Amino acid sequence: MLERAPRVLWPRTRQELLDLALGGDTGGEFEVAYDLPDGNRVVEATVTRCRNGVAVNYPDPYLRRRDPDTMVIADDAPTDKERFDQRFGYPFATLRTAIIDWLSQQELIVVPFSAGSGRIGHDCLFVGPANAAFFAAALADLQGMLDVDDLEGDFAPQAVLYLAPPFRHSHCGGRQVVVHNRGAGLHEVFALNLYPGPSAKKGVYGILLGLGRAEGWVTAHASVVRVVTPYDNTLTVMHEGASGGGKSEMLEYPHRASDGRITLGQNLVSGERRFVPLTQGCTLEPVTDDMALCHPSMQADQRKLSVTDAENAWFVRVDHIDQYGVNPDLERITVAPREPLIFLNIQAVERATCLIWEHVEDAPGKRCPNPRVILPRRLIPGIVCDPVEVDVRSFGVRTPPCTREAPSYGIVGLLHLLPPALAWLWRLVAPRGHANPSILGGDGIASEGVGSFWPFATDRKVDYANLLLEQMRGAPGTRYVLIPNQHIGAWKVGFNGQWIAREYLARRGGAKFRPDQLAPARCPLLGHSLRSLHVEGAQIPGWFLRVETQPEVGPEAYDRGAAMLGDFFKQEIADYLDAPDLDPLGADLIRACLADADLRTYETLLRPVS
Repeated sequence: MLERAPRVLWPRTRQELLDLALGGDTGGEFEVAYDLPDGNRVVEATVTRCRNGVAVNYPDPYLRRRDPDTMVIADDAPTDKERFDQRFGYPFATLRTAIIDWLSQQELIVVPFSAGSGRIGHDCLFVGPANAAFFAAALADLQGMLDVDDLEGDFAPQAVLYLAPPFRHSHCGGRQVVVHNRGAGLHEVFALNLYPGPSAKKGVYGILLGLGRAEGWVTAHASVVRVVTPYDNTLTVMHEGASGGGKSEMLEYPHRASDGRITLGQNLVSGERRFVPLTQGCTLEPVTDDMALCHPSMQADQRKLSVTDAENAWFVRVDHIDQYGVNPDLERITVAPREPLIFLNIQAVERATCLIWEHVEDAPGKRCPNPRVILPRRLIPGIVCDPVEVDVRSFGVRTPPCTREAPSYGIVGLLHLLPPALAWLWRLVAPRGHANPSILGGDGIASEGVGSFWPFATDRKVDYANLLLEQMRGAPGTRYVLIPNQHIGAWKVGFNGQWIAREYLARRGGAKFRPDQLAPARCPLLGHSLRSLHVEGAQIPGWFLRVETQPEVGPEAYDRGAAMLGDFFKQEIADYLDAPDLDPLGADLIRACLADADLRTYETLLRPVS
């Protein structure tokens, strides 16, 4: 293909990639457009030169978010995912030949990159049309561009990512499609759309998950932050969850009102607001934003999980930044960066400053819910580059409001302590939750599956379920908590509850509690509730910790929400018992959940560290 192409570009620098994204070093705005076999020309994206970087926007609102049904598998290796011939009715080899032939007729851009961390990187290659250089630049930022002049003779790609946007229209009915073709020693990824989320981001994630499954390790879907209290104590928190579960937000400082207080929440029935007067917050030292590589070679402490970042830059969603001053730190980085940034789904005026609170509109008066900025790690203050040991492993879930009139699964209190058995079950189910801003789909509860990284994995669920269970058994010193966002019962909290929970855990030195400080949650799937919670002398009302005590909810509505949650768990985990190679302990835990086990049973089956 490279030999047949009329021209092949091998960019050496990031700036060269950004110039190519604009059609040349003097361009101000560039259309990424393609001629289709039916004679039509489609503009897939526009790239605008701004003072602080380049802004990419898609005329089709459908391309501004990740379609959850993007992945298909082309090979015959074991998988639980839909295969290409099942969806499209013909073998992928036919389309693969057409894609290679089309690429052979284009001016191409080729970028060597490394998937994973600098310590445990894997050689990979990107090949795509030169007019989509912005996509190559985004990938190079996210995964780490390699200079072709510096490559040694032993550079041997384990994966190749091909980009072919016109085939979304000619062969896929306009849908986002990413095809994974796992050959012997080479993992091919064919991205048939220009939004980098399911390919440059999650497609590469799928490559890492496949490599890890074969070698016995996991790349967790998690942010990690080292929290330093005002008293110089440190706590490392690893926050997992489905898209929208608060991973990026775990790295943010609390958003404060004009008087310096933190809004805990607003009651949706009465309109009452509650505040926390936290005068001095903790210092945050970010480690990872979305992909935490858990490689056994980094395991220094045999009692705690060790992780490092699997990315070279972060794909940060800024939907919650809707006006100037909401997040001064991120605004400062992006408005006047040390080097140009890549923005997506954000309004752009040629050669003006791109502002992260000016989101494009999907329709008049309706903001796009998925504006993004790609932040290279080297631009983030306080970034931690070395592997860290995880003290607390939290799981985030987007919860809807819950009231007597409209019961729902929004019964999760501000902070719950989970025994390892329940922590494992939550990762098997990984609820996507309420009003997800990152992907297309409805607002009802849905599952992202094992570890919340299942949408990006190419293998079998049981393989990752076993790996996660073994990982937990191998790190008995790491503790587990559950943290909701958006709503706690009848209270709208956004991510404020998550930030307060983080401040609380850091100040008390982790998630180790005396028995008298805990009470079994009314819903056993929620583990333990706290009896009380103080932050710097501020008492958090008990109804934020035990939702059934809210007068707008009450025990009956709570129990109906608990039944919804329990039914959903059973629906998502029952099929694991059909796998003969499921870890026997995992089978016992699943049977306990199907039998509505109490909290004591979960603690007995997989005992937490003393």
